Amino acid sequence: MFYIFRKYLEDKITLTNEDYELIESVSLFKKLRKRQYLLQAGDISRFHAFVCKGFLRYYYVDEKGQEHIMQFAPENHWTGDFESMNYGLPSKYDIDAIEESEILLLKKEDFEMIRKTIPAFNDFVNETLKKNAVVLQKRIHANIALSAEEKYSDFISKYPSISNRVPLHMIASYLGLSAETLSRVRSQSTRK
Repeated sequence: MFYIFRKYLEDKITLTNEDYELIESVSLFKKLRKRQYLLQAGDISRFHAFVCKGFLRYYYVDEKGQEHIMQFAPENHWTGDFESMNYGLPSKYDIDAIEESEILLLKKEDFEMIRKTIPAFNDFVNETLKKNAVVLQKRIHANIALSAEEKYSDFISKYPSISNRVPLHMIASYLGLSAETLSRVRSQSTRK
């Protein structure tokens, strides 16, 4: 599985074979069955998780039992509860597999060691964090400023492959809409 992560990094940065050997030496691998948890609310997150194969979702369940999906993580995406990991707090979130998945895990300490040891990796992480902040900012804006129709259209244009891999109710949860509202929006958009 490491070769998938290596290919991902090779497409983004230049590292030496020694750098890759170091990263591989601290990499852990986990296979998840469909619906199996990577992290459960109440646990403390200890890993940065990279999806080599499959599909995960990161979500919150409110007091009424309603799911609110914060993030989808298909192949070549990172996931994890960074608040829990960085502050040692019990997670408020669940992360589970939508499909059978293979995950590369890096313990927090090992991830930080790699960042300190390999400057190019550290630069890559910093750039990724900047991009993620912009994506989050745009998502918050869309959530408060766009209509249901605009949210769905924006989602489909940004993530066309995701819309074919997850059930409608999960897309609705991610967009902050009811499944009924999203169903209505979809049927109206197909009529246009």
